[in-house]
Amino acid sequence: MNDVARIDKWLWAARIFKTRSIAADACKNGRVTIKGVNVKPSHTIKVGEVVSVKKPPITYSFKVLKTIEQRVGAKFIPEVYENVTEAKQYELLEMSRISGFVDRARGTGRPTKKDRRQMDAFVEPAMFGFDDEDDEDF
Repeated sequence: MNDVARIDKWLWAARIFKTRSIAADACKNGRVTIKGVNVKPSHTIKVGEVVSVKKPPITYSFKVLKTIEQRVGAKFIPEVYENVTEAKQYELLEMSRISGFVDRARGTGRPTKKDRRQMDAFVEPAMFGFDDEDDEDF
C-alpha cells in the first residue's frame, strides 16, 4: 500500500465523486481544499490529512484513513475516510431543503413540476383581474 495518493484519484476511489474527471474539475475550480488551501488534481495526500469538499450548500470534511487510488466497494468506505463534517454544515443542508425553491441557488437547474405549480399559485392571484379591465375599454 502506498502512503500517498493523488487527490483526484482518492476522491473518486473513496466515492466522494462519481467520476475521476468530476473530481479533477472540482479541484481545478477551487472546491477541494486541504488546510484552507486550494489543491490541484495532482496534489498528493497522506494519511491523517483533512480534505474539505464544497458541494453547495455545504462543505464536507473527510479525514484520510487510507490512501487508495483504486475504487473500492461502498462497504469498505469506513476504512478509507472518516467523515468529520461539522454539525452546523448539516443544519445548513436541512435548512436549504426546508426553504425549497425560494432560495434557489444558481446552477441548480430548472424548477421541478411541483416548484412550477407553487410559483404559478403564488403569481396568478396577483395577476387576476388586470387583463379583464383592459378588454372592457375596447
